[in-house]
Amino acid sequence: MSTPLSPAPGTAPPEGSGPEALAAEDRQPWLRLDKRMLLVHPVDEFVKLLPVLLLSLVVGTRSGNHLWGLGAVTVLVIAALLRWVTTTYRIGPVHVQLRRGVFQKKLLSVPRNRIRSVDVEARVLHRLLGLAVVRIGTGHRAGPGDSPRFELNALDARLVPALRAALLARPSDPVAGPTVTATAPPREIAHWSPAWVRYAPFSATGVLTVAAIVGVAFQYGVGQQIARSSVVSHGLDTAQQLGIAVAVVAGGLLLLLVASALAAARYLIAFGNLEVTDDGRRLHVRHGLLRTRETTLDRARLRGTTLREPLLLRSVGGARLDAIMTGVPAEHRQSSLLLPQAPAADARRVMDLVLRERGCPTDATAPLHRHGPRARRRRYTRALLPVAALAVALAVAAAAGAPIRWPAALVPAVLAVAAVFLARDRYRGLGHATAPGWLVTRSGSLDRGRHTLEADGIVGWTVRQTLFQRRAGVATVVAATPAGTGRYEVLDLPAEQAWTLIETVAPGAGDVWVRR
Repeated sequence: MSTPLSPAPGTAPPEGSGPEALAAEDRQPWLRLDKRMLLVHPVDEFVKLLPVLLLSLVVGTRSGNHLWGLGAVTVLVIAALLRWVTTTYRIGPVHVQLRRGVFQKKLLSVPRNRIRSVDVEARVLHRLLGLAVVRIGTGHRAGPGDSPRFELNALDARLVPALRAALLARPSDPVAGPTVTATAPPREIAHWSPAWVRYAPFSATGVLTVAAIVGVAFQYGVGQQIARSSVVSHGLDTAQQLGIAVAVVAGGLLLLLVASALAAARYLIAFGNLEVTDDGRRLHVRHGLLRTRETTLDRARLRGTTLREPLLLRSVGGARLDAIMTGVPAEHRQSSLLLPQAPAADARRVMDLVLRERGCPTDATAPLHRHGPRARRRRYTRALLPVAALAVALAVAAAAGAPIRWPAALVPAVLAVAAVFLARDRYRGLGHATAPGWLVTRSGSLDRGRHTLEADGIVGWTVRQTLFQRRAGVATVVAATPAGTGRYEVLDLPAEQAWTLIETVAPGAGDVWVRR
């Protein structure tokens, strides 16, 4: 192995291929991570092993042997030293390689031409020490048995911008050293506002955080202690005095307040100081207060946008914007984020700015084509059928002599009203628009999404009809793409318009079917 050297701005050579590039790659030195990581990893491991360390502290205190705690700390320090000694990386013209492992050696190798994203993250301790974590993504949807992700933790933060630019550069890019020359100075297209925190409670984040805290508390025995405490006992006695209904309402309000506070705190920490800039070739997204994250989105791999408008967020005029990127799966939310929960007007403005550079002729506020009475009828039918089935079941039970109380009899009526409103909203959110080279589709109510997709990113079309769709005379058009979710659907379109839509978006793709 070559003598390890300190990373330098010239460490990442331009991308290449062929025998000469492979020979040059073999001459590249294997580099070590920054020595300051020796201070980072013990802290990370301490947080992960906190329950074990607390247990060793308790055992040491009870036994009078305080070497338990000292031994645990010594193990963490030795583990961090071994991790630094056994971890090396090399950036060549053909591959980016990472070697690590103490007892079992692993070599991760990523071809340079497969790199689709480079995310930069810095937690609190990283920022204090001037370090950063660099994650390289290839767009592969990892499965349970796949290799771990390619992560360099930690590098000198001053070297990261040049390294990221070199890894994302294409062979045709003009290069000056390792830094790609931008066609225009970066301009800011979005900036975070503290007022956006008001949109945080209108999501499931707070409730999920509360559930996670409760689960961890019970897992380590804290929940049982709290459940047996005098405070909980007094609360149960008070609930019995007030009545079940009042207790449920009070508990729901308390849960709502706690969940809202946690969601707002998490939103503030994760997305505070968000800034989105555009230099004409790349979109750069930076956000986070304590833990910063930077993502670079290459416009050459941009295939569209997704405007998310869940029901609760939509009710207060909010929305979220994500980019549809080739090689960046939609489940990697942070790697394709353009705007978190924000005013819908700002989300639509940024969407228009991003798509206009790609030549999209449609506007974010342009009306979409409705799918007609057949699609509307399907929305109401699918919403009301379960309610009708429940009403019939209750009627049969009552006829059989089962005791049905009047509150249970009101349930189908309440559900029917809710189903009507849901069906109406689902149809209002259903629509599409077409233009040569572009497809816009929108659907959903509880989780409404408007997807604007470029035809250059579509690799296949499918027109699908279920038995009930054939009876209703509608069809679903599916656009397959290696970007985003992998497929985008135009739901319940009149069947006679399906192949015409495809022909409009991608001329020549459906002409044979249009003629038939």
